Amino acid sequence: MSGAPQNAPGYRAIRWNMDWITRPLFGIALAGIAILALSYAPEYFGALVAAIIIPAAFEWHRMVGQGRDCRVEIALTAITAALAILTLLLTRQAWIALLLVAAGTVAAVILAARRDQSPLWQGLGVVYLGVPAVALVSLRMFPHRGALVIIGLLLIVWATDTGALIFGNLVGGPRMAPKLSPSKTWAGTIGGSFTAALIFGLYILLLGGSLGIAVLFAFFFSATAHAGDLFESFVKRRFGIKNSGSLIPGHGGVLDRMDSTLAAGAVMAVLVFLFHFNPLFGIAS
Repeated sequence: MSGAPQNAPGYRAIRWNMDWITRPLFGIALAGIAILALSYAPEYFGALVAAIIIPAAFEWHRMVGQGRDCRVEIALTAITAALAILTLLLTRQAWIALLLVAAGTVAAVILAARRDQSPLWQGLGVVYLGVPAVALVSLRMFPHRGALVIIGLLLIVWATDTGALIFGNLVGGPRMAPKLSPSKTWAGTIGGSFTAALIFGLYILLLGGSLGIAVLFAFFFSATAHAGDLFESFVKRRFGIKNSGSLIPGHGGVLDRMDSTLAAGAVMAVLVFLFHFNPLFGIAS
């Protein structure tokens, strides 16, 4: 990986493969499931998030466990996230749910140390999956049109990922982090941010909000999606694997599909609940 050429070849290297079909088809299917869950009460979205955490926990702990038996750590992370979501839905108090995540993290660290696992990486799995799970469900429960907030967040993430893929493959050019993620280029990163700005701006415009500030926000907020993708790339390179799994055709594992959403969801929740930021730019009152 470190020996990759400094510049990506761009469109000259494009070759037909089945990902051209499977990636968009499964991407659309996953988007449809998410939007369907959002159209009902928050409990449905919470159930979806909890269900996603199970394979995500499997992928994370298997990855950082490097072939060791991690069934206990996987179960602990999945149960912690599910209990945190359930507590949040019942009490409407995010701080209680986050306390459960903290308790699960401490338990994971202790268990990993006793089982000759890596306490840091096994404990980090609970935080990495538990905190965004609480954040996303909290946003869905946001009194001012929570479903619209989540849809806007997902549009930014999806547009960033799609734009980065298209511009990166077509334009090529200098790689952003050759040793960390050889496929990522500056053209793809900037193109993904511009795509996110365009799509989210149109979304807010259709809802009757402020177009200009929405475009600027999405362009800069897309950095959270890029950061989430890069973090997972760092972990995969750290443990010597290419994909976190193969559950989703054309995308790889659940973590490969959700890495950007995990980071963006956590940051959005901080903006909304700690800084009282309105992510719909005047639409919700």
